[in-house]
Amino acid sequence: MFEKLLSFEQQLNGKRIFITGHSGFTGSWASLWLKAIGATVAGFSLAPDTEPSLFNAVAARDGIESEFGDICNYDLLLAAVERFKPDLILHLAAQPLVRKSYQDPLSTFLVNAQGTAHVLEAARRVKSVTGVLCITTDKVYKNNEWVWPYRENDPLGGKDPYSASKAAAEMIIQSYAASYPYQDGQGPAIATARGGNIIGGGDWSEDRLIPDFVRSVVNQQNLTLRYPQATRPWQHVLALVHGYLVLLAGLSSEQKSQYAKAWNLGPQDTRQYSVRDVLELMSDCWQRPQLDYMHNPLPEAQALALDSSMARNQLNWHPAWDTERVIRETAAWYRDYYANPDSARAITLAQIEAWRGDLQ
Repeated sequence: MFEKLLSFEQQLNGKRIFITGHSGFTGSWASLWLKAIGATVAGFSLAPDTEPSLFNAVAARDGIESEFGDICNYDLLLAAVERFKPDLILHLAAQPLVRKSYQDPLSTFLVNAQGTAHVLEAARRVKSVTGVLCITTDKVYKNNEWVWPYRENDPLGGKDPYSASKAAAEMIIQSYAASYPYQDGQGPAIATARGGNIIGGGDWSEDRLIPDFVRSVVNQQNLTLRYPQATRPWQHVLALVHGYLVLLAGLSSEQKSQYAKAWNLGPQDTRQYSVRDVLELMSDCWQRPQLDYMHNPLPEAQALALDSSMARNQLNWHPAWDTERVIRETAAWYRDYYANPDSARAITLAQIEAWRGDLQ
């Protein structure tokens, strides 16, 4: 446990928190942080689908109740929630890849939309649950390719199956919040968090910029770029996990009505960093792979930015690191991991400590 807990960490100390998608990239970071502040954690997720995986590298399973299962299997999910009787649920499980959503749209809609309904129904039926935080994405907004950042009350939409499935999940969340209000004791308080492209150590997913960069360096292969000029709200996974923990703490408080809504969690940098910018910074901190360019790639949104002023003003949430430091810390994680894979847990906990220290 950390020596001194931050205020939101104190609120989560001793809480029983159920995480869907705990074996994934974000879920592994969240599990380590929650365990370090004294929360009791249970996870329900598919087994890691990459080798290596952060979940195994940092031994994220240690000290938590871990079950491998599919959120599309409602009966199995409900049984897991009933056994654990959580206070709070952090719903991370998803099919998160845009290109994969084109290849398998039915599975994407099933996991992201119907799976979210399964989680909310399980939470409604298990009366110990007082709050649920559902994680969606910045891509839930109808993307007009404009220069202004999106606010929480902007219209939802989505052309590709991934974006549409997440917008559909938001509609399901709104329906549950309206149909089973926690004020009447019919359901838990529900919040959603919409973040941008996350980076950080331990992501080995397919079709993501940083994992592709890492594979190119490690395997000494060329790196193929789809949209080098595309901008994204790059942010460290810890920025989002930090926001999630603040929201979970709020959902466990007597003032939960102030937290039960949608929140943007985006970087504060005014500068937009392109794919090319990120690669240049990664290369400066580690190694530079040979770059290739893809012809006729599948369509993806070219400009996405979030207005996170509500989270800054009402939650006092702000990223501890700017984009350049985020990229440096990410490169350092992989560099140090490949120098000594057994140090993954220590590296990860050290970065959590560093982030926490910069918040104080």
